[in-house]
Amino acid sequence: MDKLELLLDQMSTKQSCLCVGLDTDPNKLPESLSYADDAVFEFNRRIVEATLPYAVAFKLNTAFYEAQGIQGLLSLEKTLNFIKSQNASILVIADAKRGDIGNTAEAYAKAWLQHWPFDALTVSPYMGMETLNPYLAMENTFTIALGFTSNPGAEDIQGKLLNDGTPVYLEVLRQLAQKAGPQKLMMVVGATRPSAFLEIRRIVPDHVLLVPGIGAQGGKVEDVMRAEHPGRTPRVLINASRSIMHAGMEKDFDQKAGEAAQRLQQEMARFM
Repeated sequence: MDKLELLLDQMSTKQSCLCVGLDTDPNKLPESLSYADDAVFEFNRRIVEATLPYAVAFKLNTAFYEAQGIQGLLSLEKTLNFIKSQNASILVIADAKRGDIGNTAEAYAKAWLQHWPFDALTVSPYMGMETLNPYLAMENTFTIALGFTSNPGAEDIQGKLLNDGTPVYLEVLRQLAQKAGPQKLMMVVGATRPSAFLEIRRIVPDHVLLVPGIGAQGGKVEDVMRAEHPGRTPRVLINASRSIMHAGMEKDFDQKAGEAAQRLQQEMARFM
């Protein structure tokens, strides 16, 4: 099976669209981990173990690891390897939001999809569609392109109207759909944009959407799931980071994270 088939199979088996975000800040870890030589990895390991029964993907926001220098990248690498050791089929995303041209884009692709063998990488298409070519050329991986993001400032550019009245983000999504099929490409659409989901689905009916913004940013699982096509496995990855990672800050933080993940999974299962 290719990665899309593996992902849809995980979704069907677990009755879940949950992607757990590991935006791990060493300054926001439980005190009970102060003993650990690599507290970031130890935190991630326990979060992964607790949430794996309910998650179909994990997303590592690379900025939090890059900010720690070499030690942070070692923690990232260990986390990636640990997740794959627990379930080789689960999707692991490098949320790096890269965007550049030519050999620079090629180097980013090799870094995040080859040197660190992530299954998927987030990128920005706003420098032009040809900038996606090096990522799409990588075998058996997903490129996840920004479409309509969850932050309020997305309206500054993504929400602007073109001369024919089409929002910029819809034109970008249309061009993305022409660029590559669902086996190679996903798009980011924020959960804070529920009114846009039905229109977006008319343009990209079959691509998987990575949906941030649930929980701390105010997005709702129900709004996302109701926009999906009935009668088939939903093609969304609903990301939750802080609401799971920081569900508890005592010694049982991993248990609390698992409970938070289970609640989200049960909410998703109602629509599957």
